[in-house]
Amino acid sequence: MRQEQYQFLASVGHCPARLNVEQAAWVLGCQSHDIPVLVSSGLLKPLGNPQPNATKFFFTGEVLDLAKDRSWLAKVTKTISENWRKKNARKKGHGISDVPRSLPNFG
Repeated sequence: MRQEQYQFLASVGHCPARLNVEQAAWVLGCQSHDIPVLVSSGLLKPLGNPQPNATKFFFTGEVLDLAKDRSWLAKVTKTISENWRKKNARKKGHGISDVPRSLPNFG
């Protein structure tokens, strides 16, 4: 956000009505590259019906409400973790079924 935008919004006293991907990620405490994962999994819905390669915007009120929902945040955390587990497994040449979800219990 540019400095003059920040100053204007501060003087008006509220957040912008729409958040871009980076801003939504800030509110949700994740990275910008995690937002497409949340969209594709159906956990986060962009405004309108944007094309896959279009810039996505999110309703600020909805994002703020979701950020207060503990069970939704748990789903987000699990979805992001699973996404990275699968990506890392592909990068290392393992099949998804070959990668354990947790450490084996030998005790």
